[in-house]
Amino acid sequence: MLKLWRWYQHCLAVHPVKTQVVSSGFLWGLGDIGAQAITHRSITLNTQNPGSKEEFKINWQRVATTSMFGFAFVGPVGHYWYEYLDRFIRLRLQLQPKTFKFVATKVATDGFIFGPLDLLIFFSYMGFASGKNTDQVKTDVKRDFLPSLLVGGTVWPIVQIANFRYVPVRYQLLYVNLFCLLDSSFLSWIEQQGDASWKRWFTSAAHHSVEDHKRGS
Repeated sequence: MLKLWRWYQHCLAVHPVKTQVVSSGFLWGLGDIGAQAITHRSITLNTQNPGSKEEFKINWQRVATTSMFGFAFVGPVGHYWYEYLDRFIRLRLQLQPKTFKFVATKVATDGFIFGPLDLLIFFSYMGFASGKNTDQVKTDVKRDFLPSLLVGGTVWPIVQIANFRYVPVRYQLLYVNLFCLLDSSFLSWIEQQGDASWKRWFTSAAHHSVEDHKRGS
């Protein structure tokens, strides 16, 4: 394990972008396998007829599709995003690293800009990659975006507070990528749930909240 860590450090120092691209693709593919396993397990538990239970088989085409998202978007865009975010807040806003304002500004900027963009591109990409047309993709994005944003919004700020406060800048991308293993599994699971009832509840609750706000103003 120590040799593997040293090898990764060397790759990160010599080829930072390539290393992030490869590691992101691998972790997102692994996360999709986890999502498939969770979905299969859920279906199996809800099946009333024990004899109809099917053996879990990995959908490698879907794994490749999800992994490509890690390769093409999360790796390169995430690399430059976190590098730029750190320089912008330190040099342009002139905030001292590890201070409350520094960490809070980073977490807020990441949550309001990169987080929603990541979700929007992921669900759009997965829809088009599966052969859906533009109208179908729009429907899926409307269905999946808000639940993912709300649930992820309760977890990622905590993850990023620890990241921006305690992890050295050169390892912050690795830290994020490791949590992306869980994130990719979660997003893949969300996408595989289709038009689940709990998603409709989220959308309906948000719609009623907007309507109530309009009436109140």
